[in-house]
Amino acid sequence: MAMSAEEIDTSRPHPARIYDYLLGGKDNYDVDQAAGDALAAKAPEVRISVQANRAFLQRAVRYVVGTGVRQILDIGTGLPTSPNVHEIAHEAASDVRVAYIDNDPIVKAHADALLSQSGATSIALGDLRDPQAIIDHPDVRQVIDFDEPVALLLVAILHFITDAEKPAQIVATLRDALPAGSYLVLSHATGDLADRRDAQAVYNNATATMNLRTRAEVERLFDGFELIEPGVTQVPFWRPDTPPPARVAEIGFYGGVARKTTG
Repeated sequence: MAMSAEEIDTSRPHPARIYDYLLGGKDNYDVDQAAGDALAAKAPEVRISVQANRAFLQRAVRYVVGTGVRQILDIGTGLPTSPNVHEIAHEAASDVRVAYIDNDPIVKAHADALLSQSGATSIALGDLRDPQAIIDHPDVRQVIDFDEPVALLLVAILHFITDAEKPAQIVATLRDALPAGSYLVLSHATGDLADRRDAQAVYNNATATMNLRTRAEVERLFDGFELIEPGVTQVPFWRPDTPPPARVAEIGFYGGVARKTTG
């Protein structure tokens, strides 16, 4: 998240475009591909990890829509990868509204080209380090009614926030804007399961550094919410609907879903 939302920088790899490349997408540049290949060389399980994280996102979206939530705020959405959050949500309920936020103008350009003009979805430039600006953004307010329950998605994004940038405080600001009955869907990279320092170093030249956190640190990001069973787990084990992938022990993402019970 090191660059501002107004800049387009294709000279350095961007996390959203690296992620797209690792998922097999085509919306990336040579620098992103080189960074993705370097990651895969240092951590061969990285591709199955991002795929498992994407599958977690899909299951979590289906879960929160199944509870009756009809609004989703997806911060750090990344490049559109089908099925997108709104496509997953609309399979379960056609009236779900989705506001996407990312700090990469290239992400916004691609999303603008794909999103419907019905008013049910929006994409805005924003920086997670300024959560109040996201809450107040007119394109967010156009879609999201903060008087009604919202599913807040912070999927594979908070590990690009340094401790000095106070990730827990960022989440708390967003949490306090949500009414009771809202949900937090969160996943986060970890070094608990394998030494990720070599892979982490690949991001040193990217527009955002990688900040790995322990399971206990990830759990603390859910403060003020009540975790839904099975709590914070490796992402393949959060309410799986298929057998776990091979080399599941090496998948370096924790994930969880939690509900806000008080206003």
